Amino acid sequence: MDVSYNNLFKLLIDKGMNKTEFRTRVGISEGTLAKLSKNENVSMDILIRICRKMECTLDDIVMVLPENETISEKRD
Repeated sequence: MDVSYNNLFKLLIDKGMNKTEFRTRVGISEGTLAKLSKNENVSMDILIRICRKMECTLDDIVMVLPENETISEKRD
């Protein structure tokens, strides 16, 4: 995993929005939401759409992890 979308899900909590509401508002598929939840790569088009609909920047939703670092190592 080279990216983390934890910031996105924190943003949803801050806005009081659940994943289903988010998916509908942004217009993404269940598969794309699953990829985001698993910290898998999604297209730049999707990330831009998220930023526009959520009125945020890429830094607000995605974190690029250093090479060879995993999410569990990031928490330590």
